[in-house]
Amino acid sequence: MEMNHTNQTEDNLFSCYDSSVIEYRYFAVLWGCAVTVTGTVGNMMTVLAFALDPRLRTRFNVLIVNLAVADLLYCTVLQPISVDSYLHLRWRSGQLWCQIFGLLLFLSNAVSIITLCLVAVSRYLLVAKRAVFDRVFSNHGLVLLLISAWGLGLASFGPLWSTYTFVPKVCTCSFHRTRGRPYTTILLFFYFFIGLGCVGAFYLLIYRKVRIASKALLRYRLSRNSSRKKPALSAQGTDDSGVESGVGKTCSSEISSQVEPDQSTNEKEKAVVPSQSSAAPLKSSEDRPATRTAAPASHATTSGDDSEFKRVTRMCFTVFLCFVFCFVPFMLLNIADKNNRAPQMLHMFCANLTWLNSCINPVLYALMNRQFRQAYGDLITRAAAPFSCLCSRLQARKV
Repeated sequence: MEMNHTNQTEDNLFSCYDSSVIEYRYFAVLWGCAVTVTGTVGNMMTVLAFALDPRLRTRFNVLIVNLAVADLLYCTVLQPISVDSYLHLRWRSGQLWCQIFGLLLFLSNAVSIITLCLVAVSRYLLVAKRAVFDRVFSNHGLVLLLISAWGLGLASFGPLWSTYTFVPKVCTCSFHRTRGRPYTTILLFFYFFIGLGCVGAFYLLIYRKVRIASKALLRYRLSRNSSRKKPALSAQGTDDSGVESGVGKTCSSEISSQVEPDQSTNEKEKAVVPSQSSAAPLKSSEDRPATRTAAPASHATTSGDDSEFKRVTRMCFTVFLCFVFCFVPFMLLNIADKNNRAPQMLHMFCANLTWLNSCINPVLYALMNRQFRQAYGDLITRAAAPFSCLCSRLQARKV
């Protein structure tokens, strides 16, 4: 009799059954399966692309890979368990794994936020203080930053080990809403409001810096065009060889120093810089001096590098916006619904929306970054090669 009472208590403790979510759970299961497959394949392809394609082995892309590893942890390890709990409307893995799940869940989110901060800071330093970027984001500096990101996440949410419990409202394991206060409130405020706020602030500074540089380049081009129409060339125009001088040279140098050549693959850069060996994993055109130190910077090269920098920064900002879009509804609902009066299906839907963040980044890389798109295509071609050979052999035998 005592055993039956214990089992019944555990069933109630780990159950999220409610008549209002019986049909919704099938949507959640399909959604979770799609996230598991897409996130696992996409983030694995990101890691493999970085490992196999020398063009992607830049210091900046190390941060992208770290973000992919954090997402891979969630998609591959945690998401299938969440799908199982939604399918059965109860947690079936026991209390110990519930605590492990909660710790890994918040560790993954914390590392993602810290990495987004590092990405924003690196883009800002690259456009504003290149010398500081080279010191902080050197090869050794990157290793320390990545270790610190995982260490800080573990140190932040590790002390909550005893408070991780099953939360029926979202049918998953998380920390207790009241047992860990005020520490949990401080942590969430620090990561989701201060951390993400800093990311947004750095992208605003980047936008202002790039806009100022673009206006300076535009003014220089206008002055250069007007000087060409004059019969006599001034000291601030161009000489007979077409090389900028005076204010034009200063402006061109300023623009050149504010663009990142790591993602540029135009033919002029290839002619100036020899192709790198795959044996140097973190050596790329990003690690070399700015374009103006290799050869006199032309307007085409400067404009191409500037456009590439803007495209990469736009991609990073889109990743940040997607993270905010996925988590803000869930955070706002938890703040507004302190008494748990909102429908359980609404809580589940907002929680399920956060799943999207772990699988969407590789899709964004493929859509917004030419080099990642090409690397993904090469990986798919390699993976399909054995099947193509098998089909060819079968067709040859039939003939």
